[in-house]
Amino acid sequence: MTYAITQTCCNDATCVAVCPVNCIHPTPEERAFGSTEMLHIDPRSCIDCGACADACPVDAIFPVDRLKPAHREYAALNAAYYEEQPATEREGAATPAAAATGVGAEAEAEAETAERTGPLFREWDAPGFARSLPSDFAPLRVAVVGTGPAGMYAAEDLLLHTNAQVTLVDRLPVAGGLIRYGVAPDHPATKKVGEAFARFHHHPRVRMQLGLKVGKELSAAELAAHHDAVIYAVGAATDRRLGIPGEELPGSVSATGLVAWYNAHPDHAPDAVSLDAERVVVVGNGNVALDVARILVSDPDTLAATDIAGHALDALRGRRVREVVLLGRRGPEDAAYTRTELLALGHLDGVDLVVDDHDPRIGAAIDAAGPLDKAGILGGVTRTTVDWSQPPAPGRRIVFRFHSAPLALTGEQAVTGVQVTGGTEIPAQLVVRSIGHRGVALPGLPFDETTGTVPHEGGRVHGRAGEYVVGWIKRGPSGGIGANRACAAETVTTLLADAVAGELPTPSGTAKEFARLARRRNRRLVDARGLAAIERAERESGRRDGRVRTKFATVPELVAAARRSRLRLPG
Repeated sequence: MTYAITQTCCNDATCVAVCPVNCIHPTPEERAFGSTEMLHIDPRSCIDCGACADACPVDAIFPVDRLKPAHREYAALNAAYYEEQPATEREGAATPAAAATGVGAEAEAEAETAERTGPLFREWDAPGFARSLPSDFAPLRVAVVGTGPAGMYAAEDLLLHTNAQVTLVDRLPVAGGLIRYGVAPDHPATKKVGEAFARFHHHPRVRMQLGLKVGKELSAAELAAHHDAVIYAVGAATDRRLGIPGEELPGSVSATGLVAWYNAHPDHAPDAVSLDAERVVVVGNGNVALDVARILVSDPDTLAATDIAGHALDALRGRRVREVVLLGRRGPEDAAYTRTELLALGHLDGVDLVVDDHDPRIGAAIDAAGPLDKAGILGGVTRTTVDWSQPPAPGRRIVFRFHSAPLALTGEQAVTGVQVTGGTEIPAQLVVRSIGHRGVALPGLPFDETTGTVPHEGGRVHGRAGEYVVGWIKRGPSGGIGANRACAAETVTTLLADAVAGELPTPSGTAKEFARLARRRNRRLVDARGLAAIERAERESGRRDGRVRTKFATVPELVAAARRSRLRLPG
């Protein structure tokens, strides 16, 4: 029985590397890899070995006959990828086993066809070696600023393929970045990639300085002076603005802030968001917009089994929200969300999905689409022309409103509605901006205000020897978790080439001197032992509450939990 890749695929291609028959595509070498929503297993080539399932860091791969009801459509979705992009059969070539036994390619193919339906064999790409390090390559001291996926993929690359000593730096006293604070709490499988990164926290060549703010408590120049190289993986910390009247009214919030709030980010107070609204409008229809909509209408008792912030869970238990409107300026065929996230909405218990059929282009696009196209997935969803003068219908529902761009947020003291193209006003007491992230300038580094990124070449910061970027601050806010693996590989390759060429500046300070400097600047820094204590304390607190974990939502709470580790004896 073949395997299938499902919703939580993170695209980091770990499965591709272990597949013995090259049946998972697109691979990192293929052009489609950078834009694909997920990877796909060819059911005609899969040999049911299970290597991919064992290697997957987010538990996204299962045998087709063991798919849960919510994932059964992924068998067809995997197969459809290969129907749209047929593979080239290897004609006239026998396998090594066939050659050894004297069986010709033609006879072998006939036997294989008799055993299975339509087997396809895919050519392997020629091996390539992008790096060449001399045998006397000296160990480097590299600082990685940011402990989210981009930073940890870079650290992993250095630790596995060189003798580098890595200093992990983060402005928060806990590691994880967007794994901890950006992934929706009802996606626990996606968060599992953090477990793969966590094994490096206690690596003998790793030192952690968590809670250290580069650019405030320590300058970029001081950090560089104590390391051979510095890799910045600081992400895109803020949101893009709508640029319309009323955007600053109370009741207008960013998806960046709302996601951070329900994930217990210390920068967002427990009372930062009010859910005292019957109707919420989310401007945008990317995956983050769908995450927000799903969380706002989900059953709190279901969310209680996740690591959602305690204050957010309390707010959802007392919410008035009954309807979330997803506002998209383009049609359903051009929506920014992925098919996998849209499919997941269809499995929400007690939540209705509705398409506002206010424009004839919407129904035409849905009817013309294939069943697995973005628009086609909406084929079974109720279509109706919503009367926005009426309050939300009973129950809980998500409404897709396509071909509608926001023109202004209305209200005097707070948001009361959204004016959209076509002269319609949608009453709402909460509006969530979800049109993308944006990078923030870091003191001491060049910054492109237009793109919200640090100018670079292959990850090397322009005009800054020994300084590099990776992740969203390098390429802009695009691509999921797995996209950072290839991004990090490019940056590390550039760094190592500079090291071999002798182009890295010689650090003036030692590792011990840096540790002392960091402690002088911030006495509350957290190391690997403290991080383990935070993990232990959150899980213990969660068990007392009947939950998987209870996150500490403030810096003092996190630091206090980390310091308790010093009072414990090992074991």
